[in-house]
Amino acid sequence: MIACSTASRELSEPLAGTAATARTWLLIEQPGPWGRTALASGRLGREVGPALERRLEGTGVRPALIRRPGRHPDDGAPRRHRVFVAHTVPGASWVRELSVADPAALLRELDFGALGDGAHGGLGDAYRGEPLALVCTNGKRDRCCAVLGRPLAAELAAAGTDGVWEVTHLGGHRFAPTMLVLPYGYAYGRMDAAAAKDVLQAARDGRMVPAGCRGRSAWERPGQAAELAVRELTGEVDAEALAVTGSAAVDGGWEVAVAHRDGRAWTIAVDRSAAEPPRPESCGAALGTPARMAVRSIRAHGH
Repeated sequence: MIACSTASRELSEPLAGTAATARTWLLIEQPGPWGRTALASGRLGREVGPALERRLEGTGVRPALIRRPGRHPDDGAPRRHRVFVAHTVPGASWVRELSVADPAALLRELDFGALGDGAHGGLGDAYRGEPLALVCTNGKRDRCCAVLGRPLAAELAAAGTDGVWEVTHLGGHRFAPTMLVLPYGYAYGRMDAAAAKDVLQAARDGRMVPAGCRGRSAWERPGQAAELAVRELTGEVDAEALAVTGSAAVDGGWEVAVAHRDGRAWTIAVDRSAAEPPRPESCGAALGTPARMAVRSIRAHGH
């Protein structure tokens, strides 16, 4: 059977509006092998993982496990877990870091509702390192992520990219290799090392790169497509310049409001359709017709 990423690429499936949705990311370092699902089948413990999943539900916080690129022998050695919490809403984006000996401490110490709303309450320390480059490599979930993601993460690490981590799941296996960049929360698909390095250099400078971008995770998928359409129209690449300020469902799609911090505003009509012909959304899965966000029109307001 054809690999899901090969099918998506051959069908020229658009990337815009396909990023995972999360206002805030909770990233927990967990070396060693991973299971299919980050928390439930990971190595956090039979009780801790499911408890975290229950506590995170409805908070706007999305969890994932991370590890440094390279080999990860299952040695069972005790170690501290580095943890990143990142909020991705424009004008209020931040990354905090801490470490815990036992991930169960996160259940006691973190206010997940507040974190989802963008209030870190002085949690840990402000992260001041390089932009975080999270490359999906979890072959237990989809082989394309392992076959395509691991070499990308390894090449970035070999080039001295300090902020690169492997991550369990970013959604959209068929766009592998996929990468999320923090603090801004822009997700990318079909990356290669050269493109990834350009994206990370832009993030250092407070910019985003439209090419290969799936959307900003702070927005629902219609908002992701709308924001990228405004960027294409205006050429704006400042990562914090645009915000989705509203979205209303209409027949067959949405009307999305996007505002620039200089006062300009747009209304974008986004249609929802089923991607044809059917294709595997994940390797080994039955053929499906994933939702496609298509921008039909952009109407400008203000100056």
